[in-house]
Amino acid sequence: MGTKHMKCLAGVTAVTATVLGFSAGPTAASGHHEHVVRPGESIQEAVDAAHPGDTVVVLPGTYRESVLITTPGLTLRGTGERTVIAPQATETAGTTETAGATAGTAPAKTASAPAAAKGPRAANACAAGGNGICVVGTEANPVDGVRIRALTVSGFTKTGVWASWTDGLSVRRVTARDNGTWGIAQERSTRADLRHNTTTGNGDAGIFVANSVSEEGGATDTDGTVIADNSVSGNRIGVTVRRVRNLRIDDNTVTGNCSGIFVVGDESKPAAGAMTISGNRIVKNNKLCAATPRLSAIQGSGIVLTGSESTVVRSNVIQDNVGTTDFSGGILLFKSFVGALNTDNTVQDNLVSGNSPADLANRDTSGTGNTFTGNTCATSEPAGMCAE
Repeated sequence: MGTKHMKCLAGVTAVTATVLGFSAGPTAASGHHEHVVRPGESIQEAVDAAHPGDTVVVLPGTYRESVLITTPGLTLRGTGERTVIAPQATETAGTTETAGATAGTAPAKTASAPAAAKGPRAANACAAGGNGICVVGTEANPVDGVRIRALTVSGFTKTGVWASWTDGLSVRRVTARDNGTWGIAQERSTRADLRHNTTTGNGDAGIFVANSVSEEGGATDTDGTVIADNSVSGNRIGVTVRRVRNLRIDDNTVTGNCSGIFVVGDESKPAAGAMTISGNRIVKNNKLCAATPRLSAIQGSGIVLTGSESTVVRSNVIQDNVGTTDFSGGILLFKSFVGALNTDNTVQDNLVSGNSPADLANRDTSGTGNTFTGNTCATSEPAGMCAE
């Protein structure tokens, strides 16, 4: 074969690999490997074999396992909705579904076996916590630069994608649906980039960012976490940010939840806040969710600030959020559950219409320095906060 034809063939091979989304080995420039996982194979085994900077490509199929990532710089990439990560099968009536069944086919049935006999898909720490994908570091060694791309995580008892002690985690084009608590959640983490995801039907928040889920304490600085361009629907709360500071919640579509966006603070210092909520479309979040030990019943809430300081709520469209609970209405300021007040927040240039009992409501009248300016709305509590 001539040199010209060899170069042509090499080019075609490279293009083909790019189109398929994977390559057979390391790239010449980086030396990083791509590990391809096929239906019936273990994602966890590929993740465990990967080194920092490697990519694990998961081909279309349903993979019944949880995946624990502790390697920095790792990319886990699927093929969109055709790559599904779901819980290991529940043993019932003497049978169990086989892990790794191909999407679109009925799972095979095998004789019931004890959990210890399930081989490489035996429960890891992520599975033991009821989670689908976990990215976990430590305080001394946060896991940095992990990327999760283009896959679906569904049906886990706790969280679809869970992160703790991470820096620069990027989650994009992920669908997290029908998980018991949160769709995508993180704690003790900084500089996250959560964009273009779909979270629906999760038991608590579709997207959840907190300082810690297990300890009290002042709000932590996320160093600019971004929650943007996501579609968030049918959850208890669309987006919850709890005891954190310095982040952006921008350009999301939030609908069909009990509440749209909830900013939660308490009496600890630093206070929650110093964030921007802008450009979001928050419409018809009118599910009724019963009270829990931490939160009274919610329905028809657009944006709620509790115990927040120096938060800017700007240029959002908030329409037709209707309910009869304490948190019902378009944009609300409400003192926190432990009595912490809202201070120095700005609600500006929002289009707020068709919300009931009010488009704008300041139900934290003891808070100080809160301003409502330039908002297009019809009703407010107290009256007079809508632009003329």
